[in-house]
Amino acid sequence: MPPLPFFVYGTLRPGECNHARHLRGRVEAETPALLPDAVLHEGPGYPYVVEEPGAGPVHGELVTARPESYAALLADLDRLEDYRPGDPYNDYERVARDVRLPDGTTHRAWVYVAAPAVRARLLARARVIPSGDWTSRGTSRTSRTSRTTRTTRTSRAPGGPSAPGAPRTP
Repeated sequence: MPPLPFFVYGTLRPGECNHARHLRGRVEAETPALLPDAVLHEGPGYPYVVEEPGAGPVHGELVTARPESYAALLADLDRLEDYRPGDPYNDYERVARDVRLPDGTTHRAWVYVAAPAVRARLLARARVIPSGDWTSRGTSRTSRTSRTTRTTRTSRAPGGPSAPGAPRTP
């Protein structure tokens, strides 16, 4: 599969805390885009996308990495989003989805969506951002600067990932 761009919808968007840290100097283009069939849920300082047919859209940007930066950026974003292929303790899953650009065309992109266990907890507490836009959510801009302070795999309790909003330690 050729390298896909990324659909970012939270702290990686321009002006948010992780944009400069993770994307500066590594991006060829950023274009506003919409993710259909999804709902944006508020997490502990950062959002989660939950896929839901007929819902949405979620607002974000389609980020195209510079070719020479792609592999490192993909690995960096996987770490930031606590994604490991096939790991049942993931907070997010990286999936390929079509996003809609302002001209009406669609483009395939990587999207980090809530992993199944996290999705179940989000749906149970239903803290939806009705606008689907993290940058206009109307709450304080308290947000994470990095996921490096997250609980490690070995310190997670048996039975699944930590709940959104649960304290996370180095």
